[in-house]
Amino acid sequence: MRLQLIAQEVWNGLRRNLSVVVSVVLVTFISLSFVGAAILLQMQINQMKGFWYDRAQVGIYFCGPVDATETCTQTAATGEQVQAVRDVLETGAIAPYVSHVEFEDRELAYQNFMEQFGGTTSAEFASPETMNEALWVQPATPQDAVLIQEATSALPGVLEVRDQQALLEPIFQVLNTASLAAIGIAVLMLVAAVLLISTTIRLSAFSRKRELGIMRLVGASNRFIQTPFIIEGVVAALLGAVLAAASVIAVVHFFLQGYVAPMLQTIAIVTIDDALVVAPVLVGVGVLFAGVAAAVAIRRYLKI
Repeated sequence: MRLQLIAQEVWNGLRRNLSVVVSVVLVTFISLSFVGAAILLQMQINQMKGFWYDRAQVGIYFCGPVDATETCTQTAATGEQVQAVRDVLETGAIAPYVSHVEFEDRELAYQNFMEQFGGTTSAEFASPETMNEALWVQPATPQDAVLIQEATSALPGVLEVRDQQALLEPIFQVLNTASLAAIGIAVLMLVAAVLLISTTIRLSAFSRKRELGIMRLVGASNRFIQTPFIIEGVVAALLGAVLAAASVIAVVHFFLQGYVAPMLQTIAIVTIDDALVVAPVLVGVGVLFAGVAAAVAIRRYLKI
């Protein structure tokens, strides 16, 4: 009987404030969509970091005949110097931190350069003689790149040591900034949704102020009185959260996996499994925020 009465009160409240309830659903939908986008973007960044950092190498460039630095005296690195660096990597103290070492001579370096920059102005002045010999080192883990750089940068014949991870950092910084911006917008929209839910509950309680007074006079408990109002807020937020979860799943399935992933086959894109992890989080956040907001909003009317 009590459940039926509570359900009737919830339905009456939703029906009386239909326009405001629709507003709550839409604001919750938009705010949680931003939350879902921020979570997915962070997942995407982590996947890309793992994908690219695992493939990032350390390039050890050797002195050429025109290089003049602390370790180069306008003399090309000798075969003994190249071998000495290779020995440090393969049999020295840092050998456990090295996965693979590959030598690139000038001819191969020129071929690789032309594949990347052929047809540009730089390619017109390039020749095998202008290229530097190099060792391409694959660290055992991305964190070991620093050790390789420190162990080889000051060795005789070494011109420069470049960690390819450094080239990726600006890209990830931009993506992190976009993720933080999405989180900021999501927080603002969540605050708007909470305030709107509180206003909806207050309006509903105010319109039933006389009924609440009668219920208090006949001995109804606070829990019995506030339950229909909390359920009203939760139902409205739940509808918005379900819409947000469905939109996140649809975007990942149809846009990211159906359109973007086939075009960017060398980049790991978030999958439908990731979206299915995010969906219940959105529903949980929506229900939790709505329940707390409604409980706080109705507290004032329990003192009648």
